[in-house]
Amino acid sequence: MRTIEVLGSGCPNCQRLEANAREAVALAGVEAEVTHVTDPLEIVGRGVMSTPGLVIDGTVVSAGRIPSAADIARWLGERG
Repeated sequence: MRTIEVLGSGCPNCQRLEANAREAVALAGVEAEVTHVTDPLEIVGRGVMSTPGLVIDGTVVSAGRIPSAADIARWLGERG
């Protein structure tokens, strides 16, 4: 099972990214757990200085923007 983490405070942009990530899981047809990390120290500890951030299987793939569900699905396929 894949792991997807949204890094951010829970603001509307973070919520939108989480929704895109959940849609991407369906588009890619993979099993994945989507979680939301809100702890600022953990977010900064992962090197993300601008939220929202997106982590797939432990690797930061995006920070400071909201990638589309299609982009996230493509990343899931590339990292599969």
